[in-house]
Amino acid sequence: MKHWWKILAVILVLYTIIFGFLIEVPALPILHESIRNLFFHVTMWFSMIILCGVSWVYSIMFLNTGKTDHDIIASESANVGIMFGSIGILTGMIWAKFTWGAPWVNDPKLNGTAITMLIYLAYFVLRNSMDEEQKRAKVSSVYNIFAFILLIVFLYILPRMTDSLHPGNGGNGTFSDLDIDNTMRTVFYPAIIGWTLIGVWFLTLRVRIKKLSYQRETELINNNI
Repeated sequence: MKHWWKILAVILVLYTIIFGFLIEVPALPILHESIRNLFFHVTMWFSMIILCGVSWVYSIMFLNTGKTDHDIIASESANVGIMFGSIGILTGMIWAKFTWGAPWVNDPKLNGTAITMLIYLAYFVLRNSMDEEQKRAKVSSVYNIFAFILLIVFLYILPRMTDSLHPGNGGNGTFSDLDIDNTMRTVFYPAIIGWTLIGVWFLTLRVRIKKLSYQRETELINNNI
């Protein structure tokens, strides 16, 4: 059964949604019940980083091989990754409203997130600004390689070098240091896998559509010739 992973994705996401609201959570100060957003906010960022990492790998592969399929996967991976990043920002703003009193504060990780999203939006603008296929693919692949490196810098390196409200940054303890119990881990880890598989599912659909569109355009050009 070749679609087993899609069934697994649906099961894991349903498991996350149901048990994410039903299990007992640690009574931590400030966070309280809002800590349940860990299953929906943090996992979105994991999925985004994985998908953007896939995009990065395929951009390198395109530069080595020149295959159009690699460029399509690179661009669509970034597309789905930014979709998950947008959901991550929205869920994060809701969480921040309850824990920090405002949906957006002057926090290095939040600011780095905004910059990262703008960098990837510029990637799509760059792709759409060029009509010549090979030139578009080569230029955007080079840009994408540096975009992913900057993502790591803005989301993981810089926040650790300065004060930040986020756990694990600026001297704050990570969630594992804050008495997150094993019960939460039984939902958190499956949530990462489930949401990432959903992202891969979206990716395969988008790649299939893009390839069909590319084949149709190629046929039209050949017919006109």
